[in-house]
Amino acid sequence: MRTQWDNIWSLFFSLLCLCEWSVAQISYSIFEEVDKGAAVGNLAKDLNLSVQQLQSAGLQITSGYKPPYFDINLESGVLFVSERIDREELCPNTVKCSLNIEAILSNPRSLHRIEVVINDINDNAPSFLEDIFTIDMSESSYVGERHPLPIAHDPDVGANSVKTYKLNANDYFSLDIQSTGDQSVSAELVLQKALDREKQAVIELTLTAIDGGKSPKTGTLQIQVNVLDVNDNSPVFSKSLYKVQVIENANIGTTILKLNATDLDEGSNSDVRYSLLKRGNVDSPEKFIVIPESGEIIVKGNLDYEESTAYELRVRASDQGASPRSGYSKVLLEIVDVNDNAPQISVTSLMSPVKENAEIGTVVALVTVTDKDGGQNGLTTCKLKDSIPFKLKSNYRNYYSIVVNGQLDRETLSQYSVTIIATDEGSPPLSSSAVITVHISDVNDNAPSFPDGYINIYVKENSKVGDIITKVTACDADTNENAKLTYSLIENYPNQFSISTVLNINSETGDIISLQSFNYEELKMFHFKVQATDSGVPPLSSNVTVNVLILDENDNSPTILAPYSEHGSVNSESIPYSAEAGYFVAKIRAVDADSGYNALLSYHLSEPKGNNLFRIGTSTGEIRTKRRMSDNDLKTHPLVVLVSDNGEPSLSATVSIDVVVVESTAEIQTQFRHMPVKEDSFSDLNLYLLIAIVSVSVIFLLSLITLIAVRCHRTDGTFSRYSAPMITTHPDGSWSYSKATQQYDVCFSSDTLKSDVVVFPFKDTLGLYCGEKGCCCWIMVFIADIYRI
Repeated sequence: MRTQWDNIWSLFFSLLCLCEWSVAQISYSIFEEVDKGAAVGNLAKDLNLSVQQLQSAGLQITSGYKPPYFDINLESGVLFVSERIDREELCPNTVKCSLNIEAILSNPRSLHRIEVVINDINDNAPSFLEDIFTIDMSESSYVGERHPLPIAHDPDVGANSVKTYKLNANDYFSLDIQSTGDQSVSAELVLQKALDREKQAVIELTLTAIDGGKSPKTGTLQIQVNVLDVNDNSPVFSKSLYKVQVIENANIGTTILKLNATDLDEGSNSDVRYSLLKRGNVDSPEKFIVIPESGEIIVKGNLDYEESTAYELRVRASDQGASPRSGYSKVLLEIVDVNDNAPQISVTSLMSPVKENAEIGTVVALVTVTDKDGGQNGLTTCKLKDSIPFKLKSNYRNYYSIVVNGQLDRETLSQYSVTIIATDEGSPPLSSSAVITVHISDVNDNAPSFPDGYINIYVKENSKVGDIITKVTACDADTNENAKLTYSLIENYPNQFSISTVLNINSETGDIISLQSFNYEELKMFHFKVQATDSGVPPLSSNVTVNVLILDENDNSPTILAPYSEHGSVNSESIPYSAEAGYFVAKIRAVDADSGYNALLSYHLSEPKGNNLFRIGTSTGEIRTKRRMSDNDLKTHPLVVLVSDNGEPSLSATVSIDVVVVESTAEIQTQFRHMPVKEDSFSDLNLYLLIAIVSVSVIFLLSLITLIAVRCHRTDGTFSRYSAPMITTHPDGSWSYSKATQQYDVCFSSDTLKSDVVVFPFKDTLGLYCGEKGCCCWIMVFIADIYRI
């Protein structure tokens, strides 16, 4: 069986060079019993590698033998013997003996099979199983009678095995040496001269076995020939060679053959008894026995085709005469194979882990499938179980490669359990399986990701410098360094300021820290981007937009508006003595730069205490009388108005007004506060103002004509969307604004008690106000802005 596999290996390695495969074949040969450290071959030279490349290439030697018989010198690239090699231990009874090892290069990844042929040396002498061999021969033996002699055993093979036999010089016998096709040599003792027991009853012979080594070794066997008295006829078998087939799983005790030998003598000289002869190291008597009386050959031990495919028995038939005579024959037993061995799967090289971006066709493992059965029972097929991104590629006969056959993704599956199933072609077929685990290593193929595309954060104005306003977190589906993230701020151009002067970010935790305090009245919101970058090679990154909204705090006090806001002015109002209850005295107006509830104002009279003559609208700021005047009332009433916002804590402002009581309404003069007019000559600014007025007037007339034309052609009643937006006073009479840059122009009629107020925002180019008495005022806001410049 060993010889059969040797032939398979030889054929495999001779054809391997013709296959387009990444596995190369290198062959060396050495003699057995060489010293440790003996060089086998220069592996670096045969692999076309310089000595300097050995370390970087990661050359390793692997084998399935224990102990490992070879190793590599990484400094010289020489493959050397690391353990004593005894060919007879490794390959008993086989002609060719070779050790197969593998050289694996990791950079670049490749595999090389190395066959080291172990050549035999003549280190064993021939030997016989017994020291003395006895032959009983009748004195009436005829000249030319033959007697087979024991075969010498020599563990060496080839030229070093037993090649011939030599018999010492004598008067009676010669030696006939026979060589069969299987290169085994046997000898038979041939009678050359008639025996005479009376002259010599015992003949001592020496048989010498000689091997074919350059320094031949020998072994001897002492042969003792006992010359017996006359028994003229020897038993004769019906056949000189019996051929029988026996199934390998035959039960012990099964009769496989019945021998038949006859003797022409009579009586005890013709009473034949059968026996088996043990020859050399053949263990036939351990497997078979013969019943002496019947000649039936019976199975004694378990037969195994994989152990031995055939047995050769030497049988003897001896009569029971006073001088027994014997006849000899051969029985060739051929063992018929049955499918009693499942295929064996051997993974010789597993290259794990495999990078998830490995290309299709990348070798993952090498697989060898063997089956001890023969013929059809030993033919195998191999496949992979389940649908996986790998496939089995046949290299040569029962040698396979597992290669990548699809896209690998460690984030989807980090390891695969690859099940290999081998099935033979016997009847019924037998199968076996092996499982290997292929680990998938990570590559940086996933960029960091944020949960959302943007983040909204709210920061109170006047917050402390150094506060953590938020924390951004990204995740990466990769592992280890490929998933280690760092965070950085990205300037958002165009922008009103550099984001690095306002905020800082902790590159490891993602904490965003303020570097300055914020003012809602100056900056209400801004946005920037945060970039998350992993540590892979090359690094991958992604961005998220962060919107920062400043929350208002009550940090601005109310501001009193004209006509009571002039610094250092005396605020006074007159009312007639005949004023009824509810008479309008004055209206206080104020604004707050904050927003929301922080800009919601309320009005209160704080002085004089115990006042029962005047009241003020909490939300409107209108001061009115509570009752009619009496003679006991004072002529002048100093009032202090407190304006408070609705913030926490509340901020306030005060204004003082002296209310003077007069006898008649004729004495009441409407107080107009006029801006001082500077008497200057006609300047360039006046010229620009005149040009602007004329231009706006022309534009207004054209716009008015266009609006009238559009209205005439519309029937759906949607003309109102063309009208300019207006901001009117609060139902309770108050008004306020929260944008510091927003500007308003206001028109008042001569009678402030009855007129309405219309406020036009700056974005309107032209506005029109009409009070109850039909007074109209044109408002041109952009001209006012020019004037204010």
